Amino acid sequence: MPYTTNVFFKEKATDWEPAGEGITRQFVGYNTQLMVVKVKFEKGAIGALHSHFHTQGTYVASGKFKITINGTSEILETGDGFFVPPNAVHGAECLEAGMLIDSFTPIREDFL
Repeated sequence: MPYTTNVFFKEKATDWEPAGEGITRQFVGYNTQLMVVKVKFEKGAIGALHSHFHTQGTYVASGKFKITINGTSEILETGDGFFVPPNAVHGAECLEAGMLIDSFTPIREDFL
């Protein structure tokens, strides 16, 4: 299957785009089956509760976040992560500025 992005990601050569108040993102790479996205949060930024049919795995690259999945919340810090099953209601509150690395399958076409 052909890739719709380059096979190598260079942060300095990739634009950040707005993804909500205090939130920006970069697309690391994607094809129709998998998407990897860097999401940068300023302190206090909110990733509102939402759901989607995609499976999501997220790694906390830096910062501190209150993550809520299906009504259960945990405080996660650098090195932690979480898994979101399809259609689970989830969101994030940034407690200390940081970055999440999101992986989605299949691709989040609504992001493009």
